[in-house]
Amino acid sequence: MRSSNPSLREKTFRQLRGLGGDAPMTISGTINKTLILLVFLAATALYTWYQAYQGIDVSSLIIAGAIGAFITAFILTFAPQASPYLGPLYAMLEGLALGGISAYYSMQYSGITTQALLLTFSILLAMLLVYRLGWIKVTAKFRSGVIAASFGVLLVYLFDFVLRLFSMNVPFLHETGWIGIGISLIIIGIAALNLILDFNFIESGAHQQAPKYMEWYAGFSLILTLVWLYLEILRFLSKLNRN
Repeated sequence: MRSSNPSLREKTFRQLRGLGGDAPMTISGTINKTLILLVFLAATALYTWYQAYQGIDVSSLIIAGAIGAFITAFILTFAPQASPYLGPLYAMLEGLALGGISAYYSMQYSGITTQALLLTFSILLAMLLVYRLGWIKVTAKFRSGVIAASFGVLLVYLFDFVLRLFSMNVPFLHETGWIGIGISLIIIGIAALNLILDFNFIESGAHQQAPKYMEWYAGFSLILTLVWLYLEILRFLSKLNRN
């Protein structure tokens, strides 16, 4: 899951150092690759969004995009050398799913997607500032705590998915009361802390002169976190709108 998945481990850089040619990974290069991936994601998201607002059923695009993005991300986790090719593919597939999901939310609650996007990138900038100022230090305990919390969230969602197959769900997870809203805020906080791990991972990779293709890999990993954060904010805002 995002920065807590195996793709964001410092040992990844150490193992791959020297396997990607003479050109090393840089922070500026990673920023550029991340922006390129965001453009790919936005392009397909806008396509699905437009189709949904034309009254076309985009559920098949959402499902295909989500499954395709999951498979691509899983492959990339174990084959970072393919990130210059699979990274853009992942972004486009993820965009198909996000565009449709965002459109459905927007049809129910006007302006919710704009609010979610603004909050997502505001949190991104805030966490970057926190990291650059050194207010949060990425220690082994901090990293382990964030990873454990992230996998805990994943397990809760998986358990909820299984329960929904039997017309049940995890108590309070989808409710709009104070407990449900509090749960959403906690999960958003965990997702935001994953951004700190992402920044540290990128900085460590550049410092250790990881292969150039790891810029794509790190960009892909950062987008995983942003997608998770955006979806959690959408869920949170929808709860507020239902109150």
